[in-house]
Amino acid sequence: MAMEYTSPKETVPAHSILNVHIREAGYAPGKPTIQNIRMHVAPGELVGIIGPNGAGKSTTIKTLLGLLEHADYDVTIGGEGRYAYIPEQPVFYEYMTLWEHLDLAAAAYEIEEQTFVARAEELLIRFGMNHVRNDLPESFSKGMRQKMMLMIGFLSSPDIYIVDEPFIGLDPRATKDFLKLLEDERRRGAGVLMSTHVLDTAERICDRFILIASGQSAAEGTLDEIRAAAAMPEASLFDCFDTLTSD
Repeated sequence: MAMEYTSPKETVPAHSILNVHIREAGYAPGKPTIQNIRMHVAPGELVGIIGPNGAGKSTTIKTLLGLLEHADYDVTIGGEGRYAYIPEQPVFYEYMTLWEHLDLAAAAYEIEEQTFVARAEELLIRFGMNHVRNDLPESFSKGMRQKMMLMIGFLSSPDIYIVDEPFIGLDPRATKDFLKLLEDERRRGAGVLMSTHVLDTAERICDRFILIASGQSAAEGTLDEIRAAAAMPEASLFDCFDTLTSD
């Protein structure tokens, strides 16, 4: 089923900027990998998708982005319907410089030149990448390539960010800058849906969690609600995760 965008007045509660209902999705007909997953994100809210390897987190993100052919689902984005996807694995053109990648993204987002230049300059400085603005990403480290993906995502100021494992390869300073930018965007009203394995950071920054295990939603809610589901009222997210996903 194709991704379906509908007017927020028709199907989305007033408090949601993203509504997702995945009835089932997979990589072959009749063989669903994930089933019956619902999620929503309110303006300014950060929702973390967590789960063990192979649980279906990446499939969930691919589905809501419309990348799976064998899927039965609905996705509704409020606001102006704009979203930015920041992938786990950096994607780049081999013969384009960092600045040219930013310029291309600005053209795709239809950002005015003056706005683009100001925003791009700010991001280059914020992520410590100004000195490689005219270099090819092929020569970058993995962390630098990940920074480029983050800059491209932040360039558009979307209604919702869909972020897949953003902390892999980032040094502490880049992680701090990324979290500060997310905080600024959330104040603006943008929602964030983020898949991550870094549970100590997720516990600190996420408003709610969706725990996916064996292709289905195993628990969801605030940290206190996840603790209640695990029957561990004082536990860390890590310990709750371990309890809820153990065989």
